Amino acid sequence: MKRKENKLVVCCLALLLPGSVLADSFVLTSTDISHGEFMNKAQEYQGFGCAGDNLSPQLSWSGAPEGTAAFAITAYDPDAPTGSGWWHWQIVNIPGYVDTLPTGAGDMSKNLFPEGSHQISNDYGVNGFGGACPPQGHGIHRYQFTIHALSQNLELPENASGALTGYMINAHSLGSSTIEALYKRD
Repeated sequence: MKRKENKLVVCCLALLLPGSVLADSFVLTSTDISHGEFMNKAQEYQGFGCAGDNLSPQLSWSGAPEGTAAFAITAYDPDAPTGSGWWHWQIVNIPGYVDTLPTGAGDMSKNLFPEGSHQISNDYGVNGFGGACPPQGHGIHRYQFTIHALSQNLELPENASGALTGYMINAHSLGSSTIEALYKRD
């Protein structure tokens, strides 16, 4: 009898939950990087002693929460020896109808990023993507590529810092999904 009661409770609770809770989850995928796996040299920075291709990875997402007006993507290394991590990429105000970015969209000169979106200056001091470049011999670093569903477009000053951008993203986030890729230089 207890088993039937439990099923009844679960059924009734499901009817009371908002539709977005029961919808497919918000998921980020990539053909270039994988969660828990090492990135290729293609995603390594070109400069600072690194000689990679400095290509932002292809990213796709699905299952955005109801009410999503725009998206933001961040790429962050919490293991950088700075005391505050390292922002590799922040792109905001991606239109709500967009669900993928091609490889290299973080390169401003290629013009592959969606119209209306805005790429913030990364911690290398460049607008757009700056690839992985952990200090040689520093061990494995984690690179967190996150898609954020936003309730509105963000209003940011022209030279917004990574911290201010992160604050505004979190203030208007409806949900997020992350791929944590790895990189190291021996």
